[in-house]
Amino acid sequence: MTRRQLTDDAWKVIEPLLPIGEYGPYPERLWDQFEAVIWRFRTGAQWREMPGEFGPWPTVYGRFRVWRNAGVFTALLEGLIAEAACQGRTDLSLVSVDSTTVRAHHDAAGVSVG
Repeated sequence: MTRRQLTDDAWKVIEPLLPIGEYGPYPERLWDQFEAVIWRFRTGAQWREMPGEFGPWPTVYGRFRVWRNAGVFTALLEGLIAEAACQGRTDLSLVSVDSTTVRAHHDAAGVSVG
């Protein structure tokens, strides 16, 4: 099997967020499948290029889609940010807020054109 990239402590945080349907996945494969998703995005490789040690790539891709649609990655990120904030380990100087500028019609600004 693959060399583990995740620690046991990291897995304890991640595993409860992963939805498990009535018929799968096999719990012992979850860790491998999650690491396969990490491998895919770390390397930038195509799903089809995934090493066979992670299992069949269509299975891993399907699992990724289920997790994405269930909001697993968003929940994980928000949980990690909240934990870091509780420990005083956040640096808000690195926060960036995206904004757009939209021109308002001159009537919206109270300008009378006449």
